[in-house]
Amino acid sequence: MEGSHSAHLFTVLSGWGFRYKMLDDGRRRILNYMMPGDLIGLQGSLMGEMQHSVEALSPVTLCVFERDKLGTLYRNYPDLAYDLTWIAAQEERILDENLLSIGRRSALERAAYLLAFLYQRAKATNLFKGERVSIPITQQHVADTLGLSIVHTNKTLKKLGERKLIRWADRGCDILDDEGLMKISGWDGYHEKNRPFI
Repeated sequence: MEGSHSAHLFTVLSGWGFRYKMLDDGRRRILNYMMPGDLIGLQGSLMGEMQHSVEALSPVTLCVFERDKLGTLYRNYPDLAYDLTWIAAQEERILDENLLSIGRRSALERAAYLLAFLYQRAKATNLFKGERVSIPITQQHVADTLGLSIVHTNKTLKKLGERKLIRWADRGCDILDDEGLMKISGWDGYHEKNRPFI
């Protein structure tokens, strides 16, 4: 939870989650989605307390690390330290793209980008295991990520559905045409090939 102190860092081994912040009036902003290989709590290591909250979207398996050993890792294991720095830099790159999306893309382009990004990233981390699996999010998650009202989000997602790019199901969103989503958003795709796994 945001504001809390934890003695541990975590690596996501399996499953889906997201990082978010809440305003005092209860409005939520989803900052990013977490998948296998992502670290939870690194910001808290550097800032002294968690700067965001985390919630699971599916059953999640985590690997637990003692937070106070982070300095030792950087001193004694430079290859692992480089991997941690790489992961943090990659997270910043993803957040840059998200800021571009919020600041300059239309609602349709934002939604198309988000869904294409989640699909391609999940595929790259083998979350689908070769099967067609839904992304376990709701329209409220999309709205909270894109900074749109739920009504505007619903209308926007219907447009993507009418173009046969996505389909909403009870368990989440099925991506039918990620290339079509990328074309709408003006995004050239997810190119991460060899993500370190700590």
